[in-house]
Amino acid sequence: MDILQNPHRGTGLSPDAPYPSTDAARVAAMLARCPAHAETPLVSAPGLAAASGVAELWVKDERGRMGLGSFKALGAAYVIACDAGAGQAAGRSYVTASAGNHGLSVAAGARVFGARAVVCLSDTVPEVFAERLRAEGAEVRHAGADYAASMDAAERAARDEGMVLLSDSSWAGYTDIPYRLMEGYLQLAAEVAAQIPAPPSHILLQAGVGGLAGAVAAFARHAWGDGPRIVVVEPAAAPALHHAIAAGRAVDTTGPESCMGRLDCKTASWIALRGLSRDADAFALISEDEVQAAMPVLADAGLATTPSGGAGLAVLLAGLDLPGEARVLTILSEAPE
Repeated sequence: MDILQNPHRGTGLSPDAPYPSTDAARVAAMLARCPAHAETPLVSAPGLAAASGVAELWVKDERGRMGLGSFKALGAAYVIACDAGAGQAAGRSYVTASAGNHGLSVAAGARVFGARAVVCLSDTVPEVFAERLRAEGAEVRHAGADYAASMDAAERAARDEGMVLLSDSSWAGYTDIPYRLMEGYLQLAAEVAAQIPAPPSHILLQAGVGGLAGAVAAFARHAWGDGPRIVVVEPAAAPALHHAIAAGRAVDTTGPESCMGRLDCKTASWIALRGLSRDADAFALISEDEVQAAMPVLADAGLATTPSGGAGLAVLLAGLDLPGEARVLTILSEAPE
C-alpha cells in the first residue's frame, strides 16, 4: 500500500473543468419520476470493523441499484433522463466506451427513453457482458485490445455518425455531459447523509477515472465540512489520480492490466481531478494481492463483490492506519460477476 498525502487539499488544482456539482435535490427530483428507483441500504459491518481495529464501519451497498448491479445506474441513465426532460432523448443515438457497468447504464437509459445506445467494448471485456448489453437493447461494437482503443472507437463514431458521446470521464473541451453524469451519483451520497447515525470520521472511496469519488467527496464536504478524512483508493497498476496529485497537473499513466478492471483507468477525469485535489486528504494505491486477499473476507461477511467494487474496503482490511475510534464509511460499488 502506497499512501500520498494531498498537498493541494482545500485549494485544489486548476485543470480547465468545473468543480463537481453538489445539487442533490435536482437529482432526487428527477429520480422521483423513475419507477425503478429505490434507495439502497447502508449497512453496519461490526465484524469487519473489529477485524480492522476501528470503532464503526458503514458500507453503502450499491449492488442492487435499479436492478443494474452497481452505482453506475445513477450516472448515464440520469444524463439521458435529463435530456428526455428537455425533449431531446427520443430518437437520439448515444455512444460510449465501457469496461463494465457504465455501458449498462447507457443502454438502460436509452431503452427507457426511446433512444439508441451503441457501446464499444475492448477485447478484454467478457462476452457475457456484451450479452447483458444486448439484452438491454444496446448495439455492441468490439473495438481493439484495450479500453483506450474502445474509447477511440466511440469518439470516432460520435464524430463520423452524428451520435452523442456519453463518456463517464472528462477532458479539455468535454465537460458538460460528464458533469451531469457525476451529478447523478449525488443521490447515493445524499442517501448516506440521511441514513448514517453520525457523520463519519473517515471516508474510503475507490476510483477509476474518479467520477464516483469526486461526486461523493464534494457532497461530503458540502454536508459535513472538513470533519471527515477522505482517502481515495486506486489500483497500483492504474495510479491516475495519485500521480496527477504528485505532479500537480493531469498526467497519463501506464501500468499492467489490473484485476480491478472497472478501476483500471490510466488517465483521470478532469472534473474529478479538480474536485478531489480540493476535497481528498490522501490517495492510496492498493496492490493486486491486497485486493484479492479481501474478496473471501468480504464474501464471508455477506458483502460479496468484485475487486473493483470492494477496493475501498480492501484498503482498510490491508492495514490502513486509522485510530481506534474511527467511524469509517465505504461504498460497495457493484455486485459480483
